[in-house]
Amino acid sequence: MTTRRAVLAAPLALPFIRAASAQGTWPEKPVRIIVPYPPAGSTDVLTRILGEQLQQRLGQTFVIENRAGAGGNIGMDAVAKSPADGYTIGSATIGHFSINQYLYSRMSWDADRDFIPVALTWELPNVAVVSTQHVPARTLQEFIDWAKARPNGISYGSPGVGTTPHLSGALFASRLGLRNAEHIPFRGAAQTIPAMLSGDVTLAIDNLASYVPVIQEGRMRALAVTSAERWPTLPDVPTMAEAGMRDFVVTSWAAFVVPAGTPRPIVDRLNSALRQVAADERVQQRFLQAGARVLWSTPEDAAARGRAERPMWQEAVRISGARAE
Repeated sequence: MTTRRAVLAAPLALPFIRAASAQGTWPEKPVRIIVPYPPAGSTDVLTRILGEQLQQRLGQTFVIENRAGAGGNIGMDAVAKSPADGYTIGSATIGHFSINQYLYSRMSWDADRDFIPVALTWELPNVAVVSTQHVPARTLQEFIDWAKARPNGISYGSPGVGTTPHLSGALFASRLGLRNAEHIPFRGAAQTIPAMLSGDVTLAIDNLASYVPVIQEGRMRALAVTSAERWPTLPDVPTMAEAGMRDFVVTSWAAFVVPAGTPRPIVDRLNSALRQVAADERVQQRFLQAGARVLWSTPEDAAARGRAERPMWQEAVRISGARAE
């Protein structure tokens, strides 16, 4: 009888044995991190720093794969449809957790159903920037006065419809009554920046991480940051509140996710490695220099932040009138 029970129980125990051993063996081959945006944007730049650090700590290759399009939905769909074995990670942003479901009429994935958050990875403010060659304003108030006096209005660029830069720009224009403010969507900052430098786009309120190099080079002028406090690497740039725009605190953030069904031991090992990365002072400085702040959290806290911010972004989408198919 005992032997028979042991034989019958063995198949039922196999999934638990595999799960228990996963933490000790993963990763045994290269891991793919899907960035759902083009190269050179903030998500790409910061994900590459994390991939490099994970490679050092886990002893396996982490390959960055850019899958851009549809506000990141194409890349996240690829993550959702990947095997739940820990070898595909998604670099998800606030848009995937809290915005896209209100923006798109049809979604092929659901943030709560199809993904397991691993940990928050970073946050960063947006920055209001203009081209130093084409916009004479040196302060936010000067820009507002200049913009209101332009008979043909202004344009503002973003990495796509419904992104936090788009919604920030729409709210900015709405608050100031800039009726002739045209939104120009691009596929990423790598396209927005050349358009601004050539004078084709007036303004961007975009992720700071993408603009740090051109600000430091002097080709762009930072008018204000959307964080609650001044940013450490741009101490002379005022916050929106200091510049005269109250109640305009907007931060973008990101988290690593894996497909639903990924064994918890794998999630825990990746989470532990990310915690080590976030605690490294050298990594903290690299993130600050890139325009972001490295974060870490439990999987549960990452999921909770996404849910908590949805009402705010649902309202922002409504105000902007943004819709996407």
